[in-house]
Amino acid sequence: MSATKKDYKRITTKSLIEMKADGQKISMLTSYDYSMAKIVDAAGVDVILVGDSASNVMAGHVTTLPITLDQMIYHASSVVRAIYRALVVVDLPFGSYQSDPKEALRSSIRIMKESGGHAVKLEGGSEVKESIKRILNAGIPVMGHLGLTPQSIYKFGTYTVRAKEEEEAEKLLEDAKLLEQLGCFAIVIEKVPADLAEKVAKSLSIPVIGIGAGGGVDGQVLVIHDMLGMNNEFSPRFLRRYMNLYDEMKTAIGQYVADVKSRDFPNEKEQY
Repeated sequence: MSATKKDYKRITTKSLIEMKADGQKISMLTSYDYSMAKIVDAAGVDVILVGDSASNVMAGHVTTLPITLDQMIYHASSVVRAIYRALVVVDLPFGSYQSDPKEALRSSIRIMKESGGHAVKLEGGSEVKESIKRILNAGIPVMGHLGLTPQSIYKFGTYTVRAKEEEEAEKLLEDAKLLEQLGCFAIVIEKVPADLAEKVAKSLSIPVIGIGAGGGVDGQVLVIHDMLGMNNEFSPRFLRRYMNLYDEMKTAIGQYVADVKSRDFPNEKEQY
C-alpha cells in the first residue's frame, strides 16, 4: 500500500484498479439527469452509475424491469453532459443482454455511441459470460454485479439478503473470480453478508463495490434519492441518509403555495 493517495483529475477504469491497490476507497452514487449529475461530479464522487433504478425513482415502477434501452440512453446522455471528473457507468436494462451475446453487444454499442458513457454494467456471473466476452472483445469496459440482482427479482421472489447459505456463497465467489478472469474492471456486490463480501474483495485484484455488503469491500454505492432522503418510503439497514430532502422540499413548496395564495409572492422587488 502506498503512503500517499493519488489525486485523480479524471477517473478511468485504470484509476479504480489503482485506487484499490493503494487502499483508497471508491465512492459511487447514482444519477439520472444533468442537474443532479453536475452536483454529484462537483462533490468529488468517483463513479456515477446511471442505474436501471431510474425505473423506480424516476418513473415510479415497482421493479427495475420496465425501463428500456432507449430510456437508459436518454438518462445516460443527460448525465454525461454534466460531468468533468467521474467515470460514468451505465446499466444494461433487463432484456438487452441476457438471451443473446450479439444482442448484448448491440445494446452496449448503442449505449457507448449514443450516450457517451464510459462503461456498462450487467447482472450475473457464469450465466452471462458469453455476453460479457462479446462486449469486452469490442473494447467496451464492463462492470459486473453479483449478490442481489434486482433484474431477477421474480426468480428470487424477495429482496432479502443473498448468499447466506454455503452453496450460494461459493457460487458468488466463483462468479466473482470468473468476472475478473473475463476482464471486468470492477464488480458491484449487493446485499450479501459482510464477511463474504470482504472475502471476495480480498480474493480479487479488481475493485469490489458494495451496497449492503459491509465495510470490507473497496468502495460503496447508494441510490442518490435514498441517501438524500428524497425517497422516504425506503429504509433498509444499509442506508445512511445524509439529508431529509423530502420534508425540506415539501416545506419549501408548501411555503411557495402559501405565498402565492396570499399574494405575498411576487413582491415589488420580484417584478419588472
